[in-house]
Amino acid sequence: MGTAGESIDEKRVTWAELYFDLVFVFAVTQVSGLLHHHHDWGGVARALVVFVPVYWCWVGTTVQANIRDVDTPRDRLGILAVGLAGLFMALAVPGAYEGRGVLLGAGYWAARVLLLVLLIRVPGVWRGPYGVGVLVSGPLLFVGGLLPEGPRLVLWTLGALCDLSGPVLFRNRLAKVAYHPSHMPERFALFLLVALGESIVGIGATAAAVRLDAAELAAVAAAFTISAGLWWQYFVYAADAMRHAVTVADSRRDVIRRVFQYGHLALVAGVIAVAVGFGETVADPRRALGAGSVALLYGGCGLYLLTFGYTRWMMFRAVSTTRIVAAAVVFALVPVMVRLPALVVLVVLAVLVVALNAVEHVRVARAAAAAAPADGAEPPGAEPVGAGAAAE
Repeated sequence: MGTAGESIDEKRVTWAELYFDLVFVFAVTQVSGLLHHHHDWGGVARALVVFVPVYWCWVGTTVQANIRDVDTPRDRLGILAVGLAGLFMALAVPGAYEGRGVLLGAGYWAARVLLLVLLIRVPGVWRGPYGVGVLVSGPLLFVGGLLPEGPRLVLWTLGALCDLSGPVLFRNRLAKVAYHPSHMPERFALFLLVALGESIVGIGATAAAVRLDAAELAAVAAAFTISAGLWWQYFVYAADAMRHAVTVADSRRDVIRRVFQYGHLALVAGVIAVAVGFGETVADPRRALGAGSVALLYGGCGLYLLTFGYTRWMMFRAVSTTRIVAAAVVFALVPVMVRLPALVVLVVLAVLVVALNAVEHVRVARAAAAAAPADGAEPPGAEPVGAGAAAE
């Protein structure tokens, strides 16, 4: 695999990886459906416990594709086999706490075994996160699927925590891995795009099933504005900054672990919550929403914005003041929005997201103008760094 200090050529995402992602388009939809039926804290916890192994299966495949050349017949077949295991997991999600728990656990365990087989020639691969997946978290999910809901939730939670703690526990060992800096940001950005696509489905699928009068169309427009605003936050202001950070980092391993593997888990979870909230609000924009629906919509958006505060600190040791303040405002508005019509709830959130993007646009423009005289000319790649410093 090489060492972290070696020079690494640019690595592109393969067609097999993009096809593999289609499975997780379906998986994200299934997790959203599970959350749609249970809005309380217990429902959120159960959906998160199911989502973590789905996400971690995708992360494991992405990491092994990052550190190796996977554009070979053997590895293409391996990625497709993991995709089939992921499809079984996705099919199990709606009944994960009923009769399909074994299918979820078996699908996940099979995916982890396949990933370990793909990396079997790497010395010491057993003594790392891939070994944890095969020896610990995979069996926990499988055995949990055989048990009643209470013990099942406990074992699945332990399995999720084992997977999430792996990169931390094996931090020193992972320091020897040579990660390709261009590939990793692109892959995680694509997964976030999958989640944002679910927000569009949440808008369109609901609106297509109801009569489209002026109120419904206004709700669709407001919801789409929110979704587009969340896309803008990441792909206009954050994506280039993240790519820059992983490229220049002294410890590429730490940036990948903190910003991508952990940070994007929160980003995607926030977007899924927003997508479920869209389905509730667009369905009947005149009625007042319950506390659960407002919490999903505003809480998901707040989590999404607050996560950028975490990622910016991890990358640059700087405070993302505008996004943290915006997240605080969004959280504070939850009790106020509970009794208001869904259309008003959507419009208020849309205005807040647009205002945040406008403020950050001004900050980035000012930072670029201030840097230009000192530099004399803008060098290649200066925009991502400037955007990262001023906004992300």
